[in-house]
Amino acid sequence: MPRPGFVLEVDERTPPLLVHEGEGFRMQRFPLGTRVVYPPDALPGIRDVNGAIRHALLHPTGSSRPLPDLLKAGMKLTIAVDDISIPLPPMMRPDIRQRILEQVIELAARKGVEDVQIVVATALHRRMTADEIRRMVGERVFRSFWPEGLYNFDGEDKDELTFIGTTDKHEDVEISKRAAGSDLLVYINVNLVAMDGGHKSVAIGLAGYRSLKHHHNVETMMHSRSYMDPRPGHSAIADSATRMGRLLAASGLTIFQIETTLNAETFPKNLGFLNRREWEWSAYDQGLMMAARKANQIAPPRARREFFRRVEAPYKVTGINAGEVEAVHERTLENLHRQQLVEVRGQSDVLVLGLPYVSPYNVNSIMNPILVHCLGLGYLFNMYRNMPLVKPGGVVIMYHPVPWEFHQIHHPSYIDFFEEVLAETTDPSTIESKYEERYATDPWYTHLYRTSHAYHGVHPFYMWYWGAHGRDHAGDVIFVGGEPKSVARLGYRAAGSFRDALEMAKDTVGSSPSITYFHAPPIMIADVV
Repeated sequence: MPRPGFVLEVDERTPPLLVHEGEGFRMQRFPLGTRVVYPPDALPGIRDVNGAIRHALLHPTGSSRPLPDLLKAGMKLTIAVDDISIPLPPMMRPDIRQRILEQVIELAARKGVEDVQIVVATALHRRMTADEIRRMVGERVFRSFWPEGLYNFDGEDKDELTFIGTTDKHEDVEISKRAAGSDLLVYINVNLVAMDGGHKSVAIGLAGYRSLKHHHNVETMMHSRSYMDPRPGHSAIADSATRMGRLLAASGLTIFQIETTLNAETFPKNLGFLNRREWEWSAYDQGLMMAARKANQIAPPRARREFFRRVEAPYKVTGINAGEVEAVHERTLENLHRQQLVEVRGQSDVLVLGLPYVSPYNVNSIMNPILVHCLGLGYLFNMYRNMPLVKPGGVVIMYHPVPWEFHQIHHPSYIDFFEEVLAETTDPSTIESKYEERYATDPWYTHLYRTSHAYHGVHPFYMWYWGAHGRDHAGDVIFVGGEPKSVARLGYRAAGSFRDALEMAKDTVGSSPSITYFHAPPIMIADVV
C-alpha cells in the first residue's frame, strides 16, 4: 500500500538530505529538530486508461449528457487542450491528452461531425512549436488537423475574440470567438495542482488580456489565502475564474469538461532516487545519485539544462472524469488530494525550499531570475492549505544559483522587465500602476507573441505578482548559492552556504529558530493545522 506523506524530525541518525538547486542538487545536513515534510508515495495508476476514458465520456459527472449524445452532424465542435506548461516534467508518451483527443475525435466522426477544430489553450503563454504540439497530441491527430484545424490560441487576435459580458464584480469576460460560437466546447485538462482545472480552464486558457487583468493582478494575489485552495473565499483568483465560468455557462455555451489527475512518479528510472526518501536508497540508488551529481558538476550549463529538458516523467493516470465543469472538478480535487495532501502541525520560523529546474514557463527554455522568484514564492511557497508553513515575518531560504540569463526568443519582455523595471522598484503595486499597461500594449512584444514563440509582454508582471503574497508574508528571503547581483536585483539576499543563510536569518527570527524543509518535488500540498 502506498504510504501517506509524513513529517520527519531530524536527529543524529538522519542522513544528509537531497536538496534541488536549479539544474543540480546537493546533499545537505540540517540542524537537529528540523521538520522535513515528505510527499506521499505514488498512488497506483489506472490499469486500462483507454477504457477509463471511454467510461468517462459515456458516463459523465453532474448534469451533462454522455458525449455521444451531445454530438450531431452539422454542428460546430471545438476541442481545447492544456498547453505545454503542464505536466512538469512532461509525461512519457503517449500524453494523456493524445489518448483523450483520439477518442473524442473518433466519437465525433461516427456522429458525422465535420467542423472540428483543436485549439491549444495558451492564454498569454508562448505559442507552442509544431514539434511540441506533435509530441503532445500524437502523430495521427497532428497530421489530420495541423495547422488549419489545430493551432495555438491567439489572445491578441481581436477579430477572433468575443466579449461575453461582465460578472457581478465588474470583470470583463472575453474568450475565443471560435469556442464561444461552437455548439459544443470540449476541454481536455491535466490537473497537476489544485489551482488547475475547473472554470479556470476555459475562462483563463482561452482569454486575452482584457479578461486576465481582472484576476492576474496584485490585489487578487494579495487577497488569496492560498492559490492551491480553490474553496470559495480561500483563493481570490479561483473565485474570479468561477464567476467568469458561470457567466459563460449562463451565456449558453455548452462545455464538456474532461479532467485528469496523475500520480507522483515524477522522475524516470535513471533519476529514480529523486522519487524516494534518502534512508530508503539502495546501493544502486546511491551510485546513481553520486554519478548524476558528479556529471552535473563537471558539465557546462548548456549541457545541464539540456539534460533536464529531456527528462520525461513516468506518471500514471489516477483519475479521468468528464461532464459538467463543477461536478467534474470536485472529483478531480478529491483525486488530487489523495495523492498530494500531507498534514503538518503548525508553522515554523524558517522555511527551506529547494528549487528544481522545472517550472511551467521554462519548458524547453531557460529558468530566468523572474521565473525563479515565481517558482519559489509563487508556487512552492503556496503549496499549502489553511496557512503557510512559515510564520508571518519568518524567513524563506531557497536554493538556486539564480543566474542572470534569459531565453532571447521566449522571454524578450522579461529581459526589459528585469533590467528596467526591477532596477527602479520591486514593489508589486508600484510596478503594476507604473509599467504594466505599457508592456501589455507594446506593439513589439505583441508582434513577437503573435508571430514568434514569445510570452506576452505582460507575462513577467504576472510572474512577479504571483510571488507577491509570499514576498509580503516573509520577513526575509535568502538564496543559498545565488548569484549576488541577480538576487539583489530581485530584492533578496544571497548566502554562500546554508550555515551562512541561517546566521543571516537570526537577525529576523532569533538565535534558535524552528525550521521546516519542504522536500519537493514530487509535488505535495501541506495541510497546515
